[in-house]
Amino acid sequence: MSKTDYNFRLRDSVVGLQFLFVAFGALVLVPILTGLDPNVALFTAGLGTLLFQVINRKTVPPIFLASSFAFIAPIIYGVKTWGIAGTMSGLAAAGLLYVVLSFAIRIYGSNFIHKLLPAVVVGPVIMTIGLILSPVAVHMAMGQTGDGSAVLVPFDKAIVISMISLATTLLVSLLGKGVFRLLPILSGIVVGYMVSLMYGIVSFDAVSKAAWFTVPHFVAPQLNWQAILYIVPIAIAPAVEHIGDILAISRVTKKDYLKEPGLKNTLLGDGLATSLAACFGGPPNTTYSEVTGAVTITKAYNPAIMTWAAIFAIILAFVGKLGGLLATIPVPVMGGIMLLLFGIIASIGMGTLIKEKADLEDPRNMIIVSMILVFAIGGFTFDFGGVAFSGIGLGAIVGIFLNLVLPKTKHLEGY
Repeated sequence: MSKTDYNFRLRDSVVGLQFLFVAFGALVLVPILTGLDPNVALFTAGLGTLLFQVINRKTVPPIFLASSFAFIAPIIYGVKTWGIAGTMSGLAAAGLLYVVLSFAIRIYGSNFIHKLLPAVVVGPVIMTIGLILSPVAVHMAMGQTGDGSAVLVPFDKAIVISMISLATTLLVSLLGKGVFRLLPILSGIVVGYMVSLMYGIVSFDAVSKAAWFTVPHFVAPQLNWQAILYIVPIAIAPAVEHIGDILAISRVTKKDYLKEPGLKNTLLGDGLATSLAACFGGPPNTTYSEVTGAVTITKAYNPAIMTWAAIFAIILAFVGKLGGLLATIPVPVMGGIMLLLFGIIASIGMGTLIKEKADLEDPRNMIIVSMILVFAIGGFTFDFGGVAFSGIGLGAIVGIFLNLVLPKTKHLEGY
């Protein structure tokens, strides 16, 4: 190896570590909120990214895969209802839905997804993900458990910590320069953590008890049909978001990844990465827009950089002290950030409707959007042969069904 090659690879590894740092806050936030192991999430993010690169090896987009926010609500509900192992079977099946969609694209073309899942279906489904989670954020911001059943931090301390965490996240996202603008979540956690230290509510017992080297707490899936039927419809929203992520990185690099390797391969890679993550007890993977933003700023388009980021994620997964440190983050810190995060998810759903110029004056569209929101948020539950459909999954099923069966209004016929 020449000195030039060595320097180039050394630079790639440093940039890869930086990209992992950009993704870190959001990557570990999902397992912290849902009761999964952050070290497992690091491991499955790295492994999923490498698998994605292998599947798209002919033309690899410079993207990093990690914990998906779209699945926070179903994971929280699933872990509470069926346990981690049962929930993982649902998440593994969700990844297989991506695989099915990728083969449908091979057969019918990429327009197939847009016809089956138009904005009037996907937009409100994404909105419900954020809206259903909002009470959890409020409870945690006030120092309570996610369901509000117990007080973990006194309200007067919790509200100060959560609001400072929220304000920091807002200010960094709006006023931050360069790479710092890509780290609003991590910045909010750091500042909120410092305020928590001042209040004396941080306990380092988990850090002192943790070993430096440890194997993450892997959990294998356990077949649970209720979890599968509840979670699989929710995968519709992130599957469609995947298209937007691939479009974004295509614009940044000036390469058309929709053409080569094509959605049929990128969606396949994303789906298999999600199923693989579930096999180890990790959250579903998705392409990270934070890292795409970092690629935009640094102009580092070499996909080998993401390989380094993935390798570093896998190495850090075996650092027990890191998991112990993450476990010390107080509830109000996470609650303050979640207030913004879940609101943004709902706003993205609204933005989907606006971007695609969905005509909500059209009675047909209005009916689809309205029914998705009410069925998902209102608490409807349908029991078919002992299998319950409710929440986001029920809303998604209702939306797809109505989109397929409702006739177009007369003034839109032929379009």
